[in-house]
Amino acid sequence: MAQRVVVDPITRIEGHLRIEAEVDANNVIREAYSSGTMVRGIEIIMRGRDPRDAWAITQRSCGVCTTVHSFASIRAVEDALDIKIPKNANLIRNLMLSQQFVHDHIMHFYHLHALDWVDVVNALKADPKETSRIARSLSNWPKTSPAYFADIRNKVKGIVESGQLTIFTNAYWGHPAYKLPAEIDLLAVAHYLEALDAQRDFVKIHTVFGGKNPHPNFLVGGVPYPIDPTSDKALNAERLTIIADAIEKMHAFVYEVYLPDVLAVAPYYKDYAKLGEGLGNFLSWGEFPSDDIRNIQSYLVPRGAIIDRDLSTIHDVDPKAMGEVQEFVKHSWYKYSKGDETGLHPWDGETSLNYTGPKPPYDYLNVEGKYSWLKSPRWQERPMEVGPLARVLLLYASGNTETKQLVQKTLEVLDAPKEALFSTLGRTAARAIETAVYVDAMYGFFKDLIANIKAGDYKIANTEKWDPSTWPKHAKGVGTTEAPRGALGHWVVIDDGKVTNYQQVVPTTWNASPRDHKGQAGAYERSLEGTKLAKPDQPVEILRTIHSFDPCMACAIHMVDANHGVLGTTTVMPSTVVQMVSKANITTEPTLTIGDYRKK
Repeated sequence: MAQRVVVDPITRIEGHLRIEAEVDANNVIREAYSSGTMVRGIEIIMRGRDPRDAWAITQRSCGVCTTVHSFASIRAVEDALDIKIPKNANLIRNLMLSQQFVHDHIMHFYHLHALDWVDVVNALKADPKETSRIARSLSNWPKTSPAYFADIRNKVKGIVESGQLTIFTNAYWGHPAYKLPAEIDLLAVAHYLEALDAQRDFVKIHTVFGGKNPHPNFLVGGVPYPIDPTSDKALNAERLTIIADAIEKMHAFVYEVYLPDVLAVAPYYKDYAKLGEGLGNFLSWGEFPSDDIRNIQSYLVPRGAIIDRDLSTIHDVDPKAMGEVQEFVKHSWYKYSKGDETGLHPWDGETSLNYTGPKPPYDYLNVEGKYSWLKSPRWQERPMEVGPLARVLLLYASGNTETKQLVQKTLEVLDAPKEALFSTLGRTAARAIETAVYVDAMYGFFKDLIANIKAGDYKIANTEKWDPSTWPKHAKGVGTTEAPRGALGHWVVIDDGKVTNYQQVVPTTWNASPRDHKGQAGAYERSLEGTKLAKPDQPVEILRTIHSFDPCMACAIHMVDANHGVLGTTTVMPSTVVQMVSKANITTEPTLTIGDYRKK
């Protein structure tokens, strides 16, 4: 008889995600189901708003992904009103977005994903001298002395002996699936702690250009920070030096810490080079234009789709094509006016909370009916994976030299064929690979900005269409970007100067979507199929693959309106609970409590 493993909520992510997996007698996952357990409502909040304010509201979808939502929003409005931004604004946006990628990916690897592979408690057994030798063999990073690693080991020992694991909570210490030698565990823990401090330097680019972080300031038509080398209240030589220093520090951390750590850890988990792919379909909207956003050929990251692993063909994609991008709600807690078998393009999208069928609280997911607050986005009615793996595959397929070199080096370290890219391990490696590509690209963006300023070009905004009286009576636009987690699009409809429809299709909605009108599973759901659990009551294997996508449920689902009114009711379980239940006899009694998710 099949059993169901329930993990709710998945921790070390942004937001609330429930995974249910049906396992057979050999503890192999045969079916999996992904459920967002908070109601979506940002689109409702946007109705009737001034479109110039949309970026400030939509960036509150998340406390991590703020910048990318702002970019998508202002690009959507600029597209609707036919606004072309100055070159300086494009370069500054590229710098802010590339910093977001570097910062976000490093944070993800160390603080959200590493504990799936690194046994912190096992690090106490490490020999600091051997850890030092390994560290020095990997890179020229300065913090590699035996005394340094001995100090880190003592700090971890104090945490463990206190009985309060604090930042290292929510993992399965001693689990047989952990395979790293103690010395590499200690190395990774040391860099985990260093990455916490490094973030303070990384965010300076956002604080200079956007005034603060998180939730920097933005502007429809350009950027809000003026350029004036003679003013202490504008972008001047001093602040440009801060930007240059931040880029140098990010570059050093990526090449001396992040990439070496990924390549040090990966060889111990080669089995994950054959697990966790799922769909084989990949989508990217493309990013980092060298000039006008409408010039798709100028993008560093290509726009396109890859189908069935075929890297020989990049399919054109168009976010404005009504038949290409559609969202379905067959298995989502929403209702469409034309029926739930219908797919809607985001410009025609509906976010209706009039659905009155079963929804949380529940004992288990009704997977034959509706079971998630996420919709099911599809491209040409295909489920697609978005994110680092999709972008790296498109960079690779389009012939990007740096990407191909980094991919080849990674495959050599793993002694693996190209097919290993299509996996949990490949997805994790792809995140590091593209981080290196983007941190290198930052030098070019910065160099071009300096050259423009030296040439006397200080323009940072196009103000020609700031007056709403110049706008068309009816307009619609789309703003796309690549968020660290994948393809992000905002679609806006403007009538008489106000937003009449607004839809966000975010990376986690693509990846974490429930089944659609054809019964096709989403990327999370498909990726878990065929995974064997060593200990079903401690399913670290589920966490490894799901975390490789870096879920951001807060972007995909949201809960309150502008007046703090509840848009829907739901019950979020207060602790991470793993349940082993029989399909014939469902129970909510937990067999293992990992920790209180809401405990401060």
